[in-house]
Amino acid sequence: MPAQNSTSPLRDPQITAVLDRLRSESRRPAGGGPRGGADTRDPHAYADIGFSIHADQGDLIYLLCRAIAATRVVDFATSVGVSTIYFAAAVRDNGGGTVIGSEIVPEKAATAQRNLAEAELDKYVDLRVGDARETLRDLGGPVDFALIDGWPISDGGPTLARQVIELIAPQLRTGAFVMNDNAESDYLDYIRDPANGFRSVTLPLKGSTELSVKVS
Repeated sequence: MPAQNSTSPLRDPQITAVLDRLRSESRRPAGGGPRGGADTRDPHAYADIGFSIHADQGDLIYLLCRAIAATRVVDFATSVGVSTIYFAAAVRDNGGGTVIGSEIVPEKAATAQRNLAEAELDKYVDLRVGDARETLRDLGGPVDFALIDGWPISDGGPTLARQVIELIAPQLRTGAFVMNDNAESDYLDYIRDPANGFRSVTLPLKGSTELSVKVS
């Protein structure tokens, strides 16, 4: 992940120090991970490796959350907490709220909790450990922003991204943003279909990032 830079909207040195440390510790799995032809596609096999957004994606999340005064957001999947930190920083700076995270690997969830505590943002996060298709079923109220960045591999049916967006779409308020990191084809089919109530654009971040807004 690229290093944090002086143009970042984040100005809290404690938070940026945690993000810088996480970027310095970042490493790619042998074989390139599940999409690189690795022998295993089991997320639990990568319990010690964080799959995280890039700094420019995080900066955009922070700015958009500040712009819409977001107080209830969803982070799928949390991994080691990089995206969660950006969300929680924005929620804190908006006056408070809740980041609902979902992470299926318990070891990663524990790491994320430690990183959030180090950044002094843990009190803004409801981190739910388990399958997002269960943990995100009830978000407790209208959601302002959602990141869909979970496990990118399908077992032959709909991808997790497609299943999760269909699950949370009815819980998003009109005007809510959704960001997708992995460009799963069936997710894009859903989010780009005007009948589903979204308008969408592809941004040149981390190769390709889909940003959408719920309009109806």
